[in-house]
Amino acid sequence: MPRLNYHHLFYFWRVAKGQSLTQVAQQLHVSQSALSMQIKQLEEHMGQTLFRREGRQMHLTEPGRIALEYAEEIFNKGEELRAFMRDHSAGRIQQLRIGAVATLSRNFLEAFIRPLLPRDDIKLSLRSASLDELLTELGEHNLDLVLSNAPVLPDREKPWRSQRIARQAVSVVGHPDKSAQYQGIGDLARHRLLVPGPHSEIRMAFEMVCQQWQIEPEIMAEVDDMAMLRLLARDTQCLAILPGVVVKDEIQRGDLIELGKLEDVHENFYAVTVRRKFELPIISELLTRAAEDILAVSSIT
Repeated sequence: MPRLNYHHLFYFWRVAKGQSLTQVAQQLHVSQSALSMQIKQLEEHMGQTLFRREGRQMHLTEPGRIALEYAEEIFNKGEELRAFMRDHSAGRIQQLRIGAVATLSRNFLEAFIRPLLPRDDIKLSLRSASLDELLTELGEHNLDLVLSNAPVLPDREKPWRSQRIARQAVSVVGHPDKSAQYQGIGDLARHRLLVPGPHSEIRMAFEMVCQQWQIEPEIMAEVDDMAMLRLLARDTQCLAILPGVVVKDEIQRGDLIELGKLEDVHENFYAVTVRRKFELPIISELLTRAAEDILAVSSIT
């Protein structure tokens, strides 16, 4: 039996990932008819119909779904090999590419990478985007690590490894003149609040606390971006629900104070990687640090 034509398999893989024949043909600089013909030749070689064609739409058959799983593994391994050789060439400085979700505290990110900053054998690249965008780049081996404040579950296509690396308490924060007005959790209903967006772990845990205390808070703003939440906490008279690390500079200057911690409400930080045959040693070093070391005041001031 002739050997598998990986060129044909690559074309199949690109189309099977959800793009149209026209899009893939344009990206690969081949004609649509040539692309279609090579996929047809792959089907004939395998003796299976990989696509079910309905008008201009192409849907994977059951053999097609199985072929896609194999193709994903084959070409992802190829990308891993390319990335490994690129980053470990003799005499080159090791490059570490970290993605951080846009809603992640920048103070936490700085604390996480702080051990790398004095090193002259590492070139650091930081990327900020949505979690979906970062996971796509991680899966394509364009990133080595993604930092997130939400866990990521593995699936059949991407065996993500999501590890919680730190956890910190969430506080009620406000201006110093609010200290006499705030009498505890039960008092939150009397104040206008700034809270994280509805899809964050902090917000969901906070809402559970409100239910337990039968509180209906007045929400002035819900904000996904921690940097913006920090600015609003500083520049308004509202109380803010956020981790103290986000406003550590304002607290140290006396612009804001921590009025109290919220029991059972925490922000979790996760490191997401993808399984590789060759792991970067520096990633293991970063991920084995104690959470207390990452969150220590001395590490983030």
